Amino acid sequence: MNLLPKSSKEFGSVDYWEKFFQQRGKKAFEWYGTYLELCGVLHKYIKPREKVLVIGCGNSELSEQLYDVGYRDIVNIDISEVVIKQMKECNATRRPQMSFLKMDMTQMEFPDASFQVVLDKGTLDAVLTDEEEKTLQQVDRMLAEVGRVLQGRETEWLFGMDEGRKQLAASAGFRRLITVALHRGQQYESMDHIQAELSARVMELAPAGMPAQQQVPFLSVGGDIGVRTVQHQDCSALSGNYVIEDVQGDDKRYFRRLIFLSNRNVVQSEARLLKDVSYKAQKKRKKDRKKQRPADMEDFPAAPGQSIDKSYLCCEHHKAMIAGLALLRNPELLLEIPLALLVVGLGGGSLPLFVHDHFPKSCIDAVEIDPSMLEVATQWFGFSQSDRMKVHIADGLDYIASLAGGGEARPCYDVIMFDVDSKDPTLGMSCPPPAFVEQSFLQNVKSILTPEGVFILNLVCRDLGLKDSVLAGLKAVFPLLYVRRIEGEVNEILFCQLHPEQKLATPELLETAQALEQTLRKPGRGWDDTYVLSDMLKTVKIV
Repeated sequence: MNLLPKSSKEFGSVDYWEKFFQQRGKKAFEWYGTYLELCGVLHKYIKPREKVLVIGCGNSELSEQLYDVGYRDIVNIDISEVVIKQMKECNATRRPQMSFLKMDMTQMEFPDASFQVVLDKGTLDAVLTDEEEKTLQQVDRMLAEVGRVLQGRETEWLFGMDEGRKQLAASAGFRRLITVALHRGQQYESMDHIQAELSARVMELAPAGMPAQQQVPFLSVGGDIGVRTVQHQDCSALSGNYVIEDVQGDDKRYFRRLIFLSNRNVVQSEARLLKDVSYKAQKKRKKDRKKQRPADMEDFPAAPGQSIDKSYLCCEHHKAMIAGLALLRNPELLLEIPLALLVVGLGGGSLPLFVHDHFPKSCIDAVEIDPSMLEVATQWFGFSQSDRMKVHIADGLDYIASLAGGGEARPCYDVIMFDVDSKDPTLGMSCPPPAFVEQSFLQNVKSILTPEGVFILNLVCRDLGLKDSVLAGLKAVFPLLYVRRIEGEVNEILFCQLHPEQKLATPELLETAQALEQTLRKPGRGWDDTYVLSDMLKTVKIV
């Protein structure tokens, strides 16, 4: 059976491809490479949650195999009606979320920026046999295009999230922007070195018709490529590979971050370092120590617990969660009366540690499923347990269910906080895992909360339908529900209470927050002057 065309121009003919797939039948035909040959590259650059367009899909098994390993949001198009019908029949039952559409890639009907990834395995070769390059402009229109990133900052919202990239693209004022994330473990001496390495690759992505000698501007944030120092790397049985790194911010201050490499665009925990442990100071002290000690002594990293600025909360959602304490009765007295808190999700420990240090009568139970995270928090983020701070290594679901089943002996908490992420990247809700907002579990949470207490939840949900369902479920158990959206992020902080008559209008809420803050700002308490509690509650809305 001869499937080859009479001339290369036939590759651009609809009739050729209809006959090709009629003769070929359902046996897969792989152009250039199979999934097994390409999966290393595909998995490196495509995230499971991203929307993928496969142009000229043919009857390749590439999309099917991507789907089977977790890439569910895949749209396949092809100009051949024959092959689209075949692929629909093959996948309708086994892969119901994947779609196949008969469509010409040069006349696509999708809205702009519909996809984060466009995959092509030979279609451009077929379309461009007459050297027309209109298709490049069409694919370009599909991409959500953004700018270049500095080393150590690719995890920030502006660079790491779709919404941030769109904002960056709009502010830069260019028609086409390319983001380049600088690889971990590779050294970059200067912007000149980066530009020399990237220039040829950038021109490969230039729009059709651009002169070969056209100067392409390289944009950067700040005057250099940034500083990122990896302090520690390890692997957790539950969380996978992770890294602890120190990153220099815009104000030249250094921040310590915990990154799970399975989701490297998200900072799991962050803390500001004290000024005297800056990167240069660490290098100088290491150099001095080497001069003063025997050559065979081990060089430990300069990462003592006291290097962390414990008075400073890096995460905006943590600041909002702390501000939620203003919803308690008589918040101006919280420093003088016992305060029982349950925090589920330890991470670097900055949230429970902040409460412990600023509310001297507080007693905190922190629950963390991963024992490795307790080691990380203790060794790298200045966390420590005390008679008022206990960490329980357990699944938060099981721990709360056990407390709720304790009958009259069960404890009651004034504040319950959830800051726990999902390990499943395919879900539209990355925080908390769905089981934490199921009705039966929320009833357990309700049973261990004091009547006038507050349940505070960090919600990260991009699926609007799912979010509405979560809010409705919460309101069914906690009739009084406030929502505070974190500006520039996907996070929303939910403040849940049991009695609607406790409702505070915005002016009253700001007044209670100011009263609490006045108490916290008293001399000797180490309060961060940039943290204004009432600012965290100005945009709160009641659901």
